[in-house]
Amino acid sequence: MFRLLRRTWNYTVALLGRRFEDAADPEIQIEQATEEGKRQHAMLVQQAAAVIGNQHEVELKLGRTIDQVESLRTSAREALRLSDEAKRAGDEPAAAGYEETAQSFAVALVSTEAQMRDLKVLHDHAVDGAAAAKDAVETNALELRRRLTERTRLLSQLDQAKLQEHMNSALGSMSALAPEADVPSFDRIRDKIERRYSQALGVAEIGSTTIEVRALNVQKASLDAEAALQLARLRSGLLEADGSE
Repeated sequence: MFRLLRRTWNYTVALLGRRFEDAADPEIQIEQATEEGKRQHAMLVQQAAAVIGNQHEVELKLGRTIDQVESLRTSAREALRLSDEAKRAGDEPAAAGYEETAQSFAVALVSTEAQMRDLKVLHDHAVDGAAAAKDAVETNALELRRRLTERTRLLSQLDQAKLQEHMNSALGSMSALAPEADVPSFDRIRDKIERRYSQALGVAEIGSTTIEVRALNVQKASLDAEAALQLARLRSGLLEADGSE
């Protein structure tokens, strides 16, 4: 029973997720992915800054420890020198006191040198970690720039897809048969014009066969003949005039 409920739940989640993906606006999803990439890069930069900061902190501590080691060595040497001088002068109490002081410096020196060696190990690890953090930031910065370039390309492609979808919708509405639509289609307009044009040609053709039209044609032919005869006479007169000259 529990397995069936779990399978049903997983199926429902997958179905809802698929429907959400189908209904989601790609432009909004692109912006979400871009903002998520920026957020992750900012977190990586903060982590890298903490690692690099730890390196500098270890370096400061190591520098102070090295200075302490040198100071303790110098103090121990000076105490031994004073002890030797007191011994040569026969001042045993002073020599013993300087010897005890040198011993104290030597104990502190041993402890500080051990701390210095530990800090050197930590410093080596910190340097490696800082280098790795810098490489990670640079790599992620390149990936973020690639995503931003891809974002611009995807948005441009999405705009082109929307324009093409609108064009397809417009072409579909123009080619679809819609006799009951408020706006007539081009096919209906073309049929109407062709029908009127054909009827006008028919009327003209019928009109050209009537008696009146034939009489007018005869009169026009007679006038054309007389005009041609008149032009011939005029041309003959011009030729005679040219010959007499």
